[in-house]
Amino acid sequence: MISKISPSTAEAVADVHDGATVMLSGFGLAGHPVALIEALLEQGATDLTIVSNNAGNGDTGLAALLAARRVRKVVCSFPRQVDSWVFDGLYRSGDIELELVPQGNLAERIRAAGAGIPAFFTPTGFGTALAEGKETRTIDGRDVVLEHALHADFAFVGARFADRWGNLVYRKTARNFGPMMASAADVTIAQVDTVVPIGGLDPEQVITPGIFVQRVVEIGERPWLHDGVLVEGAGQEALA
Repeated sequence: MISKISPSTAEAVADVHDGATVMLSGFGLAGHPVALIEALLEQGATDLTIVSNNAGNGDTGLAALLAARRVRKVVCSFPRQVDSWVFDGLYRSGDIELELVPQGNLAERIRAAGAGIPAFFTPTGFGTALAEGKETRTIDGRDVVLEHALHADFAFVGARFADRWGNLVYRKTARNFGPMMASAADVTIAQVDTVVPIGGLDPEQVITPGIFVQRVVEIGERPWLHDGVLVEGAGQEALA
């Protein structure tokens, strides 16, 4: 009987090693796997490369991992925002590396890794500093730059429901980067609100098939959600 359920977030992230590349789903806070990141913070792996849409918000989640000096490099498309003070400070002091990637290129590089495509040409970034040192061509009259697929050792994704086979259902925009990251990593770990019995998920709503998921951790319904509906007065965390 296949079961990918891990008893705790600590056990799920126990084998993340120093120097690992870890993808984190989320667009801002929506779909951000905060419980898994907190477990990784406790676990102690360091010298990490993080692939994420942004470089952390406030003082929790990815920002807490950065503040603990566990991250050597961030690959992202949106490093600066009003509450990214942790990353800002580290970058300005030269204590962290940044690979800035246009958002569409970031998504496609991750998707390409999951689809077995080693590299692709895109016009995005051509003629800018982002294309320096990269192969360029003119194809059908358009100037394009070669971008390589982006793999990871681990992907942490946040979803709402799973079954024990690892099939995942997301809540609305929390779906964002999770599906493509799940297919681009050697090991995908999902934090979910609820694990349902086999047959409890509508197949039409399964966005990430279980073949892409190795571990599932149930964290319980979040305080700002009740039966999938936002609790009145919930704050920014309600976007998750």
